[in-house]
Amino acid sequence: MFRPLSIFIGARYTRAKRRNHFISFISMTSMIGLALGVLAMIVVLSVMNGFQREMSLRILGMVPHATILGVKPLDDWQSVANAALKNPQVIAAVPFTEMEGMLSYKGAMQPIQISGIDPSQERKVSIVADKIVQGSLNDLQPGEFGVIIGEITARRFRLNVGDKLTLIVPEVSNAPGGITPRMQRLNVVGVFKVGAELDGSMALIHMADAAQMQHWEPNQVQSVRLKVKDLYAATQVSGAIASSLGDQYKADDWTHTQGSLFSAMKMEKTMIGLLLLMIVAVAAFNIIATLIMVVNDKGGDIAILRTIGATPRQIMTIFMVQGTVIGVVGTLIGGVLGVIAAFNVSQLVGWIERVSGQHIFTSDVYFISTLPSQLQWGDVALICSAGLILSFLATLYPAWRAAQIEPAYALRYE
Repeated sequence: MFRPLSIFIGARYTRAKRRNHFISFISMTSMIGLALGVLAMIVVLSVMNGFQREMSLRILGMVPHATILGVKPLDDWQSVANAALKNPQVIAAVPFTEMEGMLSYKGAMQPIQISGIDPSQERKVSIVADKIVQGSLNDLQPGEFGVIIGEITARRFRLNVGDKLTLIVPEVSNAPGGITPRMQRLNVVGVFKVGAELDGSMALIHMADAAQMQHWEPNQVQSVRLKVKDLYAATQVSGAIASSLGDQYKADDWTHTQGSLFSAMKMEKTMIGLLLLMIVAVAAFNIIATLIMVVNDKGGDIAILRTIGATPRQIMTIFMVQGTVIGVVGTLIGGVLGVIAAFNVSQLVGWIERVSGQHIFTSDVYFISTLPSQLQWGDVALICSAGLILSFLATLYPAWRAAQIEPAYALRYE
């Protein structure tokens, strides 16, 4: 099969079978270094994607995607929910009331965010029903002031189902200070464990009890909680719904409460990606050293090719082909191994834990006790493209240097 002279010689130099096996070894180490860099970058970014997915499922599965609030308590939340459900992006709409206060138990106190919910409808918008480790949502009955607390709160106060604690909430009054604390006795009827900081900062009560604590009518709620299809469209969706309902309604969404966390996670992924790209760059530019050694070793061959008519451009192409072959092979090997490792990293960590008898991610220390991984093909394409581009750029200087060799200078000692 016909092949251009430059491609034929460049591929042959990559193997270096004629004389210098050391050059072949250096080429192999360049491939291995590039492959390891690409592999590490794919695995690490996949693990970070997995952590971000887990945190999204756990945190955004508990907090509202968006809420539609009234200027005053909603008397007819069903009409607001029906209006919201007309938007194709809205999956579900349920009543919701939110309060902030302090939990007190035997002299110990901690801040808490109380969510007033309808237990019969909460499954539509939240994962809390699947995360309850003691009790159930149905144990929240109106008028009984039951509360479901997080596992961290239960462990901190050493609470179990059936224990009682005190909720302190601020209340506007005619007192000189304008605000007085109101205390309400709550009965622990359940404990949930999401595996995030919400386990220590969130609690659930019945919406009728929340209305009574706020001196509202039993059927009044603060807002309507929405679950949307696209989390990143929650701001636009809730804003459009609130605008269509009139000026007496306003919208809120998860970006106001949890947006900084996910922005920090996104920035962390970007910075780690750039740092890992430096590893790929070092491995790619190792090709420079390889090609310079090849150019020095093949000086006589280059001179002979020039004397029989090869142009400087052809000489340059020969070494660009050799470096590109090293880059392509190393990147492909690293990409394939990285994809395989990303799909199996969780099983690999589990196997290491079983063999060593040590838990790398213990549930007592970390919210996530396993190593999650989510491979995104866009990341793979970007990493492999970066490896190929850096490998190609690394060939330019050695190839240009080879093209500048003068035949008489190279053959003066031959």
